[in-house]
Amino acid sequence: MKPETLAIHAGNLYKVSTRDVTPPINLSTTFLRDEDGGYSGGHMYSRVSNPNRSALENALAELEKGAEACAFSSGNTAGMAVFQALKPGSHIIAPDDMYWGFKKQLQTIFKDILEIDFVDLTSLNNIERFIKENTVLIWVETPSNPLLKITDIAGVSRIAKENNLILACDSTFASPCLQNPIAFGADIVMHSSTKYIGGHSDVLGGVLITAKKDEFWEKIRNVQQVGGAVPSPFDCFLLVRSIKTLAYRMHGHCNNGMALALHLNKHPEIEAVYYPGLSTHPQHEIAKKQMAGFGGMLSVLIKGGSDQARKVVNKVKLFAQATSLGGVESLIEHRASVEGPDTKTPQNLIRISVGLEHIDDLIADLDQALAR
Repeated sequence: MKPETLAIHAGNLYKVSTRDVTPPINLSTTFLRDEDGGYSGGHMYSRVSNPNRSALENALAELEKGAEACAFSSGNTAGMAVFQALKPGSHIIAPDDMYWGFKKQLQTIFKDILEIDFVDLTSLNNIERFIKENTVLIWVETPSNPLLKITDIAGVSRIAKENNLILACDSTFASPCLQNPIAFGADIVMHSSTKYIGGHSDVLGGVLITAKKDEFWEKIRNVQQVGGAVPSPFDCFLLVRSIKTLAYRMHGHCNNGMALALHLNKHPEIEAVYYPGLSTHPQHEIAKKQMAGFGGMLSVLIKGGSDQARKVVNKVKLFAQATSLGGVESLIEHRASVEGPDTKTPQNLIRISVGLEHIDDLIADLDQALAR
């Protein structure tokens, strides 16, 4: 089935006696045992599993063409579950342009537990130079946050397989409707479901999807079920509901994102536009190969430095000056000030999450904000 069909039906496989077309919210934290001590209803305790989470995990596993999914209470806890499943002393190769929350995790929580090198993953030769005897995992983020770098998933997968390494891919900026890393050789796919999957800026969540149920995946599942950082039934219900419109929302995000990138690429007050859909993007051909669309995320460099960039985000009227991304409403932020004093993000960079408003209104709002 195509993504549009899967998105609507993959989360509806849990039939109940009332024959609901849409899965109801199941708030029970515990479930009845059979006379022999078993659980013929399929669930024992809500931290381990519940009908709403099963529906969500099933939908996302099918959309990502994976074997199974684990849902978490946030994107950060989803990514952290991968790192927690590694043995102490393991070496990770991670991208130099990486979501700051994960980078902060690796640099603080896992500082004395794991060994990490942050590498420019757009160069395959560069990756091979950093592989060591204790290297276990390559963590890819494509498109990257906030510079929209594109990594060749299939190329990194070849390197990973040749060296018996796990390849995990943060595909949050793409969504399952635009990119399926497992189809290009990734072992694990990660999403912050807070973003495009949720799509309405009203639910926090994260998910991991595996290509196969192996020993490492069982460690991740154990972190989820025993650690207990799981989404509530209501959060799962909201995400399943949102997934039903995901494919069509992504069409709108892609159309608006491309139109805005093309407009800003010619704007006299813009120094540079980072968007993989532009033919001038250095990895545009790779993006065309592995993405069905280029999404609604773009970053721009404002002429005039940090002060001018901050003026622009304070002058917009339709764009909400707020962090996060992937909602139906357009968001804008001065990214370096979010990431803190140690950031390597340019001080004149503005990150834009293009929503589903009419593109003419979005362009007019940014034009008036950019006017000096």
